[in-house]
Amino acid sequence: MKRILVINGPNLNLLGVREPDVYGSHSYDDLVGFIMDKAASLNLDVRVLQSNHEGAIVDMIQQALDGTDAIVINPAAYTHTSVAILDALKAVGLPTVEVHLSDINCREEFRRFSYVSLYAEKTISGMGFDGYAEALEYLAE
Repeated sequence: MKRILVINGPNLNLLGVREPDVYGSHSYDDLVGFIMDKAASLNLDVRVLQSNHEGAIVDMIQQALDGTDAIVINPAAYTHTSVAILDALKAVGLPTVEVHLSDINCREEFRRFSYVSLYAEKTISGMGFDGYAEALEYLAE
């Protein structure tokens, strides 16, 4: 059974409250439930973690060396600013899919560049929760 680590970055814990016109009305718990249901249907062992702190996200990525097979990451605002997260992903060398709930290419100019995309095998943007499903399907193959 493949082991997948799903990492969610800052402010995703506020889903359902934060900018519902951009991120929808479903809560973070709804997202976690959606991911776990999809993982079960694909026979994947998935851990879902969230942090608002860049260093904690780097720690999570480094801890994936414990036998994790791949990473799904929504680095949120750190997408556009964090060389540290990029370097951690490169250091662990695991297959990685980057996910964004909203379409970052159709938002503010500063959101159109992603450090994580410099490493990720695939980037899925603008599909809401379904982007996580696509990421898990991709990694399950």
